[in-house]
Amino acid sequence: MRRRPIFSDLGRAIPFGIAVATALVLSQPLVRAANSPVTIGGPFTLTSPDGTPVTEQTYRGKWLLVYFGFTSCPDSCPTALLEIAAALEKLGPHADKLQPLFITVDPLRDTAAVMGNYTQSFDSRIVGLTGTPQQIAAVAQDYGVYYAPRQNGPGADDYVTDHSTYLYLMDPEGNFVRGFDADTTDERIAEAVRGAMAKAR
Repeated sequence: MRRRPIFSDLGRAIPFGIAVATALVLSQPLVRAANSPVTIGGPFTLTSPDGTPVTEQTYRGKWLLVYFGFTSCPDSCPTALLEIAAALEKLGPHADKLQPLFITVDPLRDTAAVMGNYTQSFDSRIVGLTGTPQQIAAVAQDYGVYYAPRQNGPGADDYVTDHSTYLYLMDPEGNFVRGFDADTTDERIAEAVRGAMAKAR
């Protein structure tokens, strides 16, 4: 008997994510909102590390640096979070205006407590968010994020999650400002964030 694929409800979200991810890959390393063919971001309801629900309105008035990944990711997620942590240090007092969010694409394993413990190991200012599979699929679609579980063993829990690796900078009103690809250094992130803040004054 065929086993039902993990996260079978992702079927609707994945084609959209592939299309947007492809568009981002074909653009410049730093993707600007003016060149983006789609609207990025939107309303969401997720769960914070202390178990309380949060929405996009929770972070209104803050610049957001949003990254999607999962805590058992072997390489790209730890690298991205290290760059974010280093960028926060380089921003100095400007970091107080920025809220980094790490949103899981593996909600079945990444509980609120797991997310909180994981992000704290990089920088206490990074907030890890989780939710139901449906909530994660919805926010991923709004950000044009591709992700898909891939079996790597015989058991139901033997899987990894392939995902796109972009960072999204959002302004205090929740509008997409620019994206950073996986190779962007902490220096370039900090410089771009500082420049966007100065331009918005």
